[in-house]
Amino acid sequence: MQAFWDTFTEFRKSNKSFVMVTLVNAKGSAPQVPGAHMLVSEHGLEAGTIGGGKVELKAIELAQKMMAEANPVAHVQWNLKKDVGMTCGGNVSLFFENFARSRWQIAIFGAGHVANALVPLLLTLDCEILCIDTRAEWLNKMPDSASLQKICREIPEEMVKELHPETFVLMMSQGHAFDLPVLIEVLKNHDFPYAGVIGSNSKRAVLKKELLDNNIAENKIDSFICPIGLPLGNSTPPEIAISVCAQLLQKRDELYRDNSRSVVRKLSLTMNNAP
Repeated sequence: MQAFWDTFTEFRKSNKSFVMVTLVNAKGSAPQVPGAHMLVSEHGLEAGTIGGGKVELKAIELAQKMMAEANPVAHVQWNLKKDVGMTCGGNVSLFFENFARSRWQIAIFGAGHVANALVPLLLTLDCEILCIDTRAEWLNKMPDSASLQKICREIPEEMVKELHPETFVLMMSQGHAFDLPVLIEVLKNHDFPYAGVIGSNSKRAVLKKELLDNNIAENKIDSFICPIGLPLGNSTPPEIAISVCAQLLQKRDELYRDNSRSVVRKLSLTMNNAP
């Protein structure tokens, strides 16, 4: 067991990508005892074991899919005969923790008062932030951090095509005339997991009309959020920032849960249809 944790520590120090699998519970003729661990990399089993055989092979495949799709955690319960194809019977409960997922990507178009209140909050989290504005003096008000890129662009919407497809995108620039071109580019040519515009229900109605005039599909228009933030606090920049940060966390966690369930379902279908 000491050798296992030595390997775990070595991987963490070297930033090696891996998934730790823990046998949480076992009933019947399970091949290991609760508390057993293994470490899985893109190359396969690196250390430890949860019992070998088909159950370990299936767990390794799920761990590698999680790494490829950047899912943070998964919890599965398998019947060894029905779900894994082992004749011994029994049930296992496994927990997968991904130490290889990409950092959360957030792009903020606009560096005004709310953005200047929001960015310091986000910098306390495990994320990478891009803040884009036409005004260098407002970008310079933001704190310096290795997790924050401040980008001054005369045409901010040109930055959209450079964003990672999993980026959460917020539009809170100088006003409607600046937000609209970014929103058009976001909805027309991309499918980001979160696209939100600061404003009111009245602003959303105006944006919807102008998006229709620009031939944006109805289903894409329905996907953006405006107003942004959870319904809490007052209308001061610090409290708006807290409500927006809370909503981003909520959407991020929903996305990760859905992705984890999808990976488990896809792997189960693959294993059940295997010859």
